[in-house]
Amino acid sequence: MEIRLLEYFIKLSEELHFTRAAELLGITQPTLSQQIQLLESRLDTKLFERSGKKINLTQSGKILRDHALRIFYELDQAIIEIQQLHVLRRRSLNVGCAGTHMLIQPAIAFQEKYPDIELSITDLRSEETIEALLNHKLDLGIIFLPTTDPRLECIHLYEEEFCLVLSNGHSLARTKSVTLEELRSTPLALLPKRYLIRQFIDEYTNPRGFKLTPTLQLSSLESLRQILTYHELGSILTHSYLKQISDPNLVAVPIVNFPRMSVSLVYPQNTPLDSVSKLFIQSVLDIYRPHHATAKEIQEPHCDSTRPD
Repeated sequence: MEIRLLEYFIKLSEELHFTRAAELLGITQPTLSQQIQLLESRLDTKLFERSGKKINLTQSGKILRDHALRIFYELDQAIIEIQQLHVLRRRSLNVGCAGTHMLIQPAIAFQEKYPDIELSITDLRSEETIEALLNHKLDLGIIFLPTTDPRLECIHLYEEEFCLVLSNGHSLARTKSVTLEELRSTPLALLPKRYLIRQFIDEYTNPRGFKLTPTLQLSSLESLRQILTYHELGSILTHSYLKQISDPNLVAVPIVNFPRMSVSLVYPQNTPLDSVSKLFIQSVLDIYRPHHATAKEIQEPHCDSTRPD
């Protein structure tokens, strides 16, 4: 079926008047009548009920109008995306992330859709990401909250869970959950204190009567994962990291009443987002908040580290 016939049909369904619709389309009234008759012939159904000069859509006409409008909407979206490809060609985007595992799925989806954009994701501490954003060395960042820096715009993504991670041969590997008191007697390997995750852990445990003193401190999640696999140590790691690596040699044990930590996408305040940044933000929201991801949210960011997911 020719798109032109659907265009004529849509215009007539809007005006419900042959002469007005023909004038708006830039054709004669007899030509419009002929084209509508051709469309009805191809569909083998009447699309309009004619009563003198008055016309109305039939039930078949209403069905075709609904589907035709969706067709034209999809065509418009295709044109927009094609235009974006030309605008975005040979562009780049630099993102800092407190754990690159959080961006694997969004990055794959983004690169499949926009393969000509050079995407660079750097694993940085939240503090390093903030500094690089404010110095215009990064375009976007994924960080752990809370942050009190008023120079950042934030889009909340999700609440990160923590758990005790052990090798599957560890004595606590079959435990359903552990308390803070049990953590006290468990040899631990943790990130150094300069990491926001470690600070979050210390700020929760210290006021509750004990200070976690790790047997070993390592400065990357991957090094922690490796040491846990081959040593009788435990660690407090994020659920999203464990889910991503899917290491069969490790098990996660919930920690009773341990708080969650907010994860947000951030960028400098009063900095207009370009089209590349907006498209990447949408890819992130599509993964982490598929039922709430909207262009309006990108335009109207917020930062609330206390709200539940």
